[in-house]
Amino acid sequence: MTATVTIFHNVVWSRHKGAVFSALHTLSAVGTIRYAMVQIADTETDRLGFSDVDYSFHRYPMRKLFDGCYDEVPTWRMMVRLTTEVLRAKSQLVVLPGYHRPEYWAMLAACIVTRKRRAVFCDSTAFDRPRRLLTSIPKRIFFSLCDGYFGFGERSREYLMSLGAKRERIFVPCQAAALPRSFLPERALAERVTARRDGALAFLYVGRLSEEKGIETLLDAFELVHEKQPAATLRIVGTGALNDALHVRVQSLALGDAVQFVGSLQDEPLSREYFGATCLVLPSHSEPWGLVVNEALSHGCPAVVSDRCGCLPELIVEGVTGCSFPAGDVQALALTLLDAAWRFHDSEQTARACIECIAHFDPRAAAANIERGCAAMLCGPADGRAAARMGGTPQ
Repeated sequence: MTATVTIFHNVVWSRHKGAVFSALHTLSAVGTIRYAMVQIADTETDRLGFSDVDYSFHRYPMRKLFDGCYDEVPTWRMMVRLTTEVLRAKSQLVVLPGYHRPEYWAMLAACIVTRKRRAVFCDSTAFDRPRRLLTSIPKRIFFSLCDGYFGFGERSREYLMSLGAKRERIFVPCQAAALPRSFLPERALAERVTARRDGALAFLYVGRLSEEKGIETLLDAFELVHEKQPAATLRIVGTGALNDALHVRVQSLALGDAVQFVGSLQDEPLSREYFGATCLVLPSHSEPWGLVVNEALSHGCPAVVSDRCGCLPELIVEGVTGCSFPAGDVQALALTLLDAAWRFHDSEQTARACIECIAHFDPRAAAANIERGCAAMLCGPADGRAAARMGGTPQ
């Protein structure tokens, strides 16, 4: 018997979700679950200028509810539209895009009224959303009314469990990077080894230029590195609200020749950055996962990440696929970057380890975990909340 699941997602901008949903659509062709995909809007204001909305990553039938930016739609209008969509949905299970906006609570209420089973995407971890009494109580209530949860990884699972979710109802990991169109896995090792032949000490940051990313910590640490290794370079890929302030800071640190801001890059130009860097650096103060780490490892490039990054337990094997340091600790980051020169000096061995580690985090595997969760929630009692307990043990 065929069942239908309606999945709501916030923005088309998310290429990685587009890749996962495309893989899920492919899997549905041979399964008993059909998926109705609903994208709420094109993008968000803090994504503008970072990269364009690229529909080519969304190779599945979908409906979009609003043009433009999600956060420019009035809340009342968003609540009315999304509630109506849930009430009208001819599906047995609705997957909600989150839990932290009023419209998501309205969608949850609509699911309860129409007796639809409900699941929710949860990207958060205790490191980026610490538990506080005033906020944890509403979250506990929201999660207690859901039948299952889709998370990024182990840290999101721990966060959900700390708020009362049952382990067997949490399905992870449900994300994967959408690699550049020009990327060829079978060529990654050779291209990485060739690009690193000179052994230059070259660090790379890829992401939004925003406060939570910890880029000022990176610049301060790089100043210390540059004092000891004057030939070292730092390339910053991305745009954002801190762009002008970071340029000023680089000049004040007298690093103008060593730090290059290259703007937003995609496809082959971005691949060249990953292939040529000693390592990626992600110094975030708050980072639910860190998909740029997936991208880097796929290119054979190790990653230095702060201990706040959600991907750390799954993707960072200390000294092998990368290293970690305490978020905000300038001295620790500087020492870690200096160590990178010898830790990752064997570019071929390092690249092999990175590529092997990331091989299990592709869109098809993420889609399979979503499908497994949906199947578990669709079976069992009518109210659904015991269904996941009958569906096997999640990864």
